[in-house]
Amino acid sequence: MELQGAKVLVTGGAQRLGRAIATELARRGAHVMIHYHSSADEAQAVVEELAALAGEAGSVQGDLAVVAEAERVADAALKRWGGLDLLVNNSGIWGKTPLGSVTAERWDELIATNVRGAFFVSQRAAPALRASPGAIVNIADVGALRPWRNYTPYLVSKGAVVTLTEALAKDLAPDVRVNAVAPGPVLLPESSSEEDEKKAARSTLLGRVGSAEDIARAVAFLASADYITGVILPVDGGQRLI
Repeated sequence: MELQGAKVLVTGGAQRLGRAIATELARRGAHVMIHYHSSADEAQAVVEELAALAGEAGSVQGDLAVVAEAERVADAALKRWGGLDLLVNNSGIWGKTPLGSVTAERWDELIATNVRGAFFVSQRAAPALRASPGAIVNIADVGALRPWRNYTPYLVSKGAVVTLTEALAKDLAPDVRVNAVAPGPVLLPESSSEEDEKKAARSTLLGRVGSAEDIARAVAFLASADYITGVILPVDGGQRLI
């Protein structure tokens, strides 16, 4: 896929990792619509930045945990661009959930937002992506390949994103390529201490924490790699090998 002039939807594109992905794609000439849930001010600022880079950008609000809204988000991008070349399912939530503290409500929230929303946006966008032909890049987590303690529901949801990626790659072949990036320790929470960062760095073979731009470049690579589908690409500094 040629990213110059590509029609793109990035979910969760107003902040942090999603913002970096949207910016990287716009820098390469893509027309990007970002989805956001509640970050309206941030979304407006990102749209202005993207438009300055690529000449055209847009945003759409929606709660992807609600199926009708997930479908409406896809519809908004299709209407704005008149089609779609690339969908990046980045939107997601996470949080510590030690065993014994997990509620049914929290379980459902993680699954609905991280997996179900991505599926229904993808399903709605699939006909346009087939017509392009285009690509989907999902954001998984290296923890789905090498789990850690106290995040089981979140990791289950990201494991489902891995399965979703492989299953959609089969369902949508040969017209639509579907891949995923599995980040390791990148863009740590703002509340992280210096010791937290050192600990995260020690958990990787490269001895350092990655950046949001590392993930964004990996997304752009998978979007452009026309003979790759069904791949889960770890971008984790080798963390999964320790």
